[in-house]
Amino acid sequence: MSDSPLTTAHRLLVEAIDALSGAAESATDDDLLSVLTLCEGTSRRLDRVVIATVATLDRRGTFAERGYKSTPAALGDLLGWERFEARQRVVAAEQVCPRVSLDGTALPAKLPATAAVFAAGHTGLRHVAVIARVLASPAAERLSPQLSAGAEAQLADKAAVYTPSELQTWGTALVEALDEDGPEPDDRPPAPVNELHLVRHRGKPGGTLKGQFDDAAMFDAIATVIDAHARPASGDEHRSLAQRQADALADVCGYVLDHGDVPACGGRRPHLNVLIRLEDLENRARAACLDFGGTLSPESLRMLACDAAVVPVVLNGKGQPLDVGRVTRTIPDGLRRAIAARDRGCAGCGRPPSWCEVHHITAWQDGGDTALHNCVMLCRACHRLQHHSEWEVRIRDGLPELIPPAWIDPQRRPRRKPLLHLAA
Repeated sequence: MSDSPLTTAHRLLVEAIDALSGAAESATDDDLLSVLTLCEGTSRRLDRVVIATVATLDRRGTFAERGYKSTPAALGDLLGWERFEARQRVVAAEQVCPRVSLDGTALPAKLPATAAVFAAGHTGLRHVAVIARVLASPAAERLSPQLSAGAEAQLADKAAVYTPSELQTWGTALVEALDEDGPEPDDRPPAPVNELHLVRHRGKPGGTLKGQFDDAAMFDAIATVIDAHARPASGDEHRSLAQRQADALADVCGYVLDHGDVPACGGRRPHLNVLIRLEDLENRARAACLDFGGTLSPESLRMLACDAAVVPVVLNGKGQPLDVGRVTRTIPDGLRRAIAARDRGCAGCGRPPSWCEVHHITAWQDGGDTALHNCVMLCRACHRLQHHSEWEVRIRDGLPELIPPAWIDPQRRPRRKPLLHLAA
């Protein structure tokens, strides 16, 4: 039985790469420099194949038929790309590949000059992303179609000689020069900005809060509460003003969690959860983790343990009702806490517990128990894939793992999210 064209092409490609690798082992310095340029040219040719394939799959709706609303999400699962890598290729496919209108009419690429230099191998994928980004700026969108086309042609020409960062700088200056009038004058006062950013630290405890409140009443309410709780405790107070204000904000939030009318979060009223491994508890609780804040220091843990409003969750402990049988389909608060302590958020992508829902592995209506061994925590996107695609989830060795469809991994090897608190 003869090989398919795809199988033959792959075999020839592997043979060519092996031959190139073998030739490089005994090459001279000049030849090794040629190896680098050959590899870069080959890599760009492969990128063109990838981009064209992504465009075709997107046009056919292949990923949507397999349960994905987002092409970057599907590419990430299929190829192990980060979301920005997948998005970069989707944007390139939208910009440099021929299109088809709703009535079936063939249309040229949105960026024809960029498509030409990309097809010729004179520029790489990152250059395409830079050109698309520059021409999507507010200044570029104010240009006439003729000026925009001319700018795109100049950017494509410079892409062969500039690095992506140099092209970004040069292209931004070009577009601003062409946009002589600039944005229309706006005599209206700027819209007030009221925003707060909460960013968890990666790889270490805690996080950073950064906010701006142009609304005087909102800022005054926040400042009044913090000021009232940030006064020096005594004449020999050693904390700085910034430290006292940070402590005041935490105190106020802790009080509200205990006594305030707080909206339900992820199916339950928010509380401060302290997750303690059983062996740490037996060793006088040397370490613990929070849902959002990361690892606790022993001192902070001992202080929190004195507060009855804190809910301690002992991993592998038996203090919670882990199995409620089939009396109800609803996930009780105690069971949800146990699932969150085990899964540490979405078992698929790692989003925090407050963003997640609890999924019955064997459906409740099919006889599945509302119990720890039959439940897993998933965000809405990953939960949807369990119901609308060929992804599967199971519990093995007490921990959840996801099994990809065969079109993503023909061997369907289980994937398990890294659980940092178990790394030791």
